[in-house]
Amino acid sequence: MEFQLTQQTLNRYPECQPKAVIENYAQYAGVKPEQVLVSRGADEGIELLIRAFCEPGKDAILYCPPTYGMYSVSAETIGVECRTVPTLENWQLDLQGISDKLDGVKVVYVCSPNNPTGQLINPQDFRTLLELTRGKAIVVADEAYIEFCPQASLAGWLAEYPHLAILRTLSKAFALAGLRCGFTLANEEVINLLMKVIAPYPLSTPVADIAAQALSPQGIVAMRERVAQIIAEREYLIAALKEIPIVEQVFDSETNYILARFKASSAVFKSLWDQGIILRDQNKQPSLSGCLRITVGTREESQRVIDALRAEQV
Repeated sequence: MEFQLTQQTLNRYPECQPKAVIENYAQYAGVKPEQVLVSRGADEGIELLIRAFCEPGKDAILYCPPTYGMYSVSAETIGVECRTVPTLENWQLDLQGISDKLDGVKVVYVCSPNNPTGQLINPQDFRTLLELTRGKAIVVADEAYIEFCPQASLAGWLAEYPHLAILRTLSKAFALAGLRCGFTLANEEVINLLMKVIAPYPLSTPVADIAAQALSPQGIVAMRERVAQIIAEREYLIAALKEIPIVEQVFDSETNYILARFKASSAVFKSLWDQGIILRDQNKQPSLSGCLRITVGTREESQRVIDALRAEQV
């Protein structure tokens, strides 16, 4: 997919919420335009939800490690307390643990599929969580990787749960991480509150222009082809990793990355780094000792990783 800059109005300020981007995304996600907010990546959405619903020094957010790191970073920056309830052994939600810690919590973040573990959160657990938090807290489903398992999206639940918000991005399956364009899907009342705290002009004119093209029918087709290619490559890489002696465990994935546990993972990480292959070290995350995260690339890139790992003697 080649993008052309069609908007030559760079002497003018952009729209605060570019209409074409909002309408295209709403149509793609199966929601109404008034249920969509566009921001500087989903990371800004994480922060906006804390700023809209939490009072620094008084309220708290809750998340379930091992998971994405920006929930805590945003809360700490704003001065809001972080509470954690580690996931169970299968990385599903500890609903009893969450229930025990909900007092004073205004926003609960759940990443599904979860970064860095790659699995989906059980939909029944999501429903239980939404019932537990009704009238108390906003539940944020971080769906940054949902394009790799679209059947699992909670976008269809918005009518049922007024306190549900969903984070989306163009950084993963749309392959536009450099664009910094993300979305929050929520009911109109929540979107209106977020509009009060977002800094103006989140998308520059060229970014809005490219985002609208990426969300055109042709753009969606290109994205779905890319996803199919990545999923096929992921299965190839998982099968190969399972045959490598230094790999102790390969976890199932619903995303564009694979989490695996290695013997002497720090040495493996450094050795591959020195060869120009950069994996994500997850050692410091709860329950992920010895784990590295590998992004699924091209067949050539997969082969380089496989060959480098086969050559490792531990």
